[in-house]
Order: sequence, then C-alpha cells, then structure tokens
Amino acid sequence: MKKLIVLGLAGLLSMPVVSMAQKRTTKKSTTSAQKAQQSAAAQAAAEKKRQEELAMQQEMQKQAEMVQARMDSSLAAPASARPIPASDVMFKKTVWRAVDLREKQNRPMFSNGKQITKLITEAVKRGELQAYRSDTLNTPIPAQEFFANMTPAETSGGLTEAEKAAGFDTPAAVEDDGWGTPAPAKKPAATTKKTGTAAPAVAVTSGNELLPNELYKLEIKEDVIFDKKRSRLYHDIQAITLVMPAKYNSLGFEKPIASFKYSDLARVFRAHPEEAIWFNAQNDAQHKNLADAFDLWLFSSYITKVSNVNDARLEEQYGAGKKGLLAAQQAMEELIEFEYSLWSY
Repeated sequence: MKKLIVLGLAGLLSMPVVSMAQKRTTKKSTTSAQKAQQSAAAQAAAEKKRQEELAMQQEMQKQAEMVQARMDSSLAAPASARPIPASDVMFKKTVWRAVDLREKQNRPMFSNGKQITKLITEAVKRGELQAYRSDTLNTPIPAQEFFANMTPAETSGGLTEAEKAAGFDTPAAVEDDGWGTPAPAKKPAATTKKTGTAAPAVAVTSGNELLPNELYKLEIKEDVIFDKKRSRLYHDIQAITLVMPAKYNSLGFEKPIASFKYSDLARVFRAHPEEAIWFNAQNDAQHKNLADAFDLWLFSSYITKVSNVNDARLEEQYGAGKKGLLAAQQAMEELIEFEYSLWSY
C-alpha cells in the first residue's frame, strides 16, 4: 500500500514538469510563427509599395509621352483652322486686335461659369491644349510656366523669362557703403542638386493664379487675306493670346500670359460643346459654339497693330489714348475700303 502511494505521488509530481515543458515549447513555436507572419507581412507591404511606385513611374512616363506627342502634333499643325494655300493668296496683311470681354457685345463668350478663359485654362491643366510663349507660335511652354505667368507679380515674386533674358536676374555690381569700403557681397542662394527624375506632366498650380473672370483681355492675331480663287476677303485667325490686365500687374502694364494656335482652340471648342458656349441671351435654344462665334465674328474688337517695317503698335506710332483709338478706327476703315475697292460696277 505504501509503495502504491509513493508511486502515485511521484506521478503527480512529474505531471507539472511535463506540462511546463510543453508550454515553453508551444510558446516558442507561437513566437516563431508570429515572427514569420510579421516578416511575411513586411515583405508583402514592401512589395506593394514597390508595385505602387512602379505604377506611378509608368503613369508619369505615359503622361510625359502624351504631353510630348501633343506638343509635336501641335507644332506640326497649321495655326489656321482653315488654311488658305499660298498660291491662292493675292493680298495679305497681318492685324492684331484687342478684345475686352467686359463689353456688352462680348459678354456672351464671358458668361458666368462658361468663360472662354476658364475653358482655356482648364484645357491646359488637363493637357489638351498646348501653350506658346508668344504669338509667333514657335516656342511651346509647359503648363507650369503658363500658370506661373497667370500669377500676379506681387504674389509670385519671380521674374518672367523675358525679364531674365533682359538681364534683370544678374547680380548687381559691388557698391561701397559711402566710407570707401565695399559692401559685403551677398551669399548666393543655395541650389538644390538636380536629380535624374523627369518633371511631372500634370500641371501643378500654386493657387495664386488669376480667376477666369479676372482674365478679361484677349489679343487676336489674324491674317487679312484676299483669296483670288474664291474672290473673297478672309479674316483668318492665327493665334489668340491671354493678356493679364494692367491692374493685376505690379509694373502697371498689360502682360501677355501665353498664346494658342487657333486650330488647337477650335478643336478644344468642338470637343467640349457644353462648356464652349456663346450665350444667346435672346434664345436659350440657340446657344452657339465658340468656334462658330469666331467664324461668324460675333465679338467686338479694335485694332492695336498692323504689320509694319518697325513692328510697332499703333499707340507707339500715333500716341496713346484718343490718338491711338483714332488710328485704330482709321486702320479698320482702310481695310474695309480696300475690300470695297476690289470690284467696280
């Protein structure tokens, strides 16, 4: 009996030892499994991040290719929406016209929420429209530069490309302090190291750009052409330029923002019929597309420049104010008289 009791006590004493060892083994295996799961999760997260970065790079590359393709196609396309063969041109005169969208006759293309300037800026932001530095249409500019030009000088604080080319960004000569001692030279601003990554194709705006209803000045460049085959005088629009009004420019004069080929603009107008509206105040069922409005000449303008040997504007030739307006009226009447003098009855 004593022997049985002893054996039973020994069995009871040995049982906890076995269970503790099992617990330690189970704990170690659980810890190893958790570490393996964490390692697998970290690898999966790293792989996901790598895939997202790769997809982003591919998307940026695709956008850059689209921007380059659009730029190439715009450069190759003619400026006119309906180009006239050079062999049919008997007479041509290049004329620049100013359009004030606040005038009553121009309000239909500047209606609330449907401003022509809003359509143009949004098309540039989406990458559908190529902007150019001037109305010569030789130098395309990226969307970032376009929106930088739309920013008033007092908020942007920078210089335009034309001002930089004129030398306004060059450091000034060292001046003395009035006592014969040269003033200490300013330390150059720290420059960031260029990387090999390409610039993003999507336009990045600063939020300080002028609103569409603040961009109420346009300049139209057209060729007045007499087509000898059709015996008709055409006003062939070549380019439309957005102009920053003088009151938003700290220098006090109007500043061109960017120019656009009229053929590109006509394509955008046709592609967005719901936004490119010439508002008909007399009949809501007869709103017209902006491309048709330009073809039908449904806007008011005045001549600011006619091609001349000095490439001077009328106000530079005849003076500003009333003299310039009289010169613009005279230039318009001379073109009308030339057209009427082409036939005799």
